[in-house]
Amino acid sequence: MTKPNVLVISAINLFEGGPLSVLKDCLDYLKDSEYTKEYKILALVHKKNLFDESKYSEIEFVEYPKSRNSYFYRLYYEYIYFKKFANKNKVSFWLSLHDITPNIGSIPQAVYCHNPSPFNTVNFRDLYLQPTQLLFRFFYKYLYRINIGKNRYVIVQQQWLKYRFEKMFKINRSQIIVAKPEEPNIPEAFLEKSTSKNQITFFYPAYPRPFKNLEVIGKAMEHLKEWGVGNFKVIITLNGKENRYSESIYSKFNHLPTLFFAGLLKREEVYKMYATCDCLLFPSKLETWGLPISEFRQFKKPMFVADMEYAKETAAGYNQVRFFDSENPKLLADLMRKFIEGERIDYNYIDKIKYDEPHSETWEGMFDILLDKK
Repeated sequence: MTKPNVLVISAINLFEGGPLSVLKDCLDYLKDSEYTKEYKILALVHKKNLFDESKYSEIEFVEYPKSRNSYFYRLYYEYIYFKKFANKNKVSFWLSLHDITPNIGSIPQAVYCHNPSPFNTVNFRDLYLQPTQLLFRFFYKYLYRINIGKNRYVIVQQQWLKYRFEKMFKINRSQIIVAKPEEPNIPEAFLEKSTSKNQITFFYPAYPRPFKNLEVIGKAMEHLKEWGVGNFKVIITLNGKENRYSESIYSKFNHLPTLFFAGLLKREEVYKMYATCDCLLFPSKLETWGLPISEFRQFKKPMFVADMEYAKETAAGYNQVRFFDSENPKLLADLMRKFIEGERIDYNYIDKIKYDEPHSETWEGMFDILLDKK
């Protein structure tokens, strides 16, 4: 029996990390949902081999392997090709999961915006360390703007982003959905693991990009060295070979005997590190959510986190978080010293966020809003 409606999930630029996880979570919901009875579901992806298609018998995958070859292909698909595709396939609703609002005429659509680059502080040092990140700050500001008014809804992960999008792009607040990510479910086996040791361990899991602000940790550790504070170590997830920024961090701080360069870790290895460390450091200046904060709070241990809007929203309701000025390594050093030496630390507590409507914490709720079922 031919299904009367066609639902497109467009994600041709997603291939790794958090955004790919968002896509998989979306498809995992749809494949078992009632929408499979009402809609023919098309998933537009970079490569089919990113997915176990046997799990998704109710979803048809269409791959675009050239989508990451260059931005020429990406923009061609979004602004020229997809209009023809949408008309040919008689698309009823189009959800773009990767920031760009395609040109598909009057077909109802929504866009999920992951990239917070437009709201990043400009630092021209980044032009050398990671030029693409600085260019993205300007690029995405204008890329988001193209066609954004054509969306039925714009989807963001936090309320502070909702207010920024409303102001920057003149969007009605009622058209911006806050889609708070579902709480990551750490396997119980990791949560139960603990070690007994005399040395305090701090841990910062982050891919080395300038906004991850790894240098504030290195500078804080230099203060600790000057103060004669020992009996601790800090583990960061780079080895100095990933990119220019990683190389600069390794070059500046590899002289510190208490700083350990672990390289990039698999998810399970990160969980093991959460279980064995004593305190999470998270000085990142820019995130759409800050996944390690959500993950680490399940271990019920202290964390020192940048005093930023995203972090306060992610850590809301947690009673062992201390926010610090991400530009002040001496302040971070003093917090670390107090923790190492067992002094009292006054943790911050922020009440859980009361989200403006529309908002959803599940994919079911999201699609009920998008497809007028709610």
